[in-house]
Amino acid sequence: MNFAKKSDILIILIILLSGGALWTVYNSFFSSKPAKAEIYYKSELVQTVVLEKGKDKTFSIPQREHVIFRLAPDGRIRFEDSDCPDKVCIKTGWLDKVGQTSACLPNEVFLKIVPQNNNRSENDIDMIVK
Repeated sequence: MNFAKKSDILIILIILLSGGALWTVYNSFFSSKPAKAEIYYKSELVQTVVLEKGKDKTFSIPQREHVIFRLAPDGRIRFEDSDCPDKVCIKTGWLDKVGQTSACLPNEVFLKIVPQNNNRSENDIDMIVK
């Protein structure tokens, strides 16, 4: 019983190599861009946090004080705690690259990483889906 032909294996290899190459190019290009985090509540921008190294703080927004964010000293941000039932926002993990997003849907809070200088172009990533 033969499940895969040689051509199937070749196609799978090409897809995997292409994906790896694209991921490497993306990481090398966007990881060096200075970034900031925009926090939205009900589609309205309520706070902007510059993701710079050396800051270590925990904070929340006035609209949802039980949704806690953590800014790490290495310039990353994440949802630290939330009173939502499923905790998907917390499980998303650390964000630091332009285009990464996380959302706490029950609390209507959205976290988006954007370029720090606000010079967005057609080539910028809008969103990354994991």
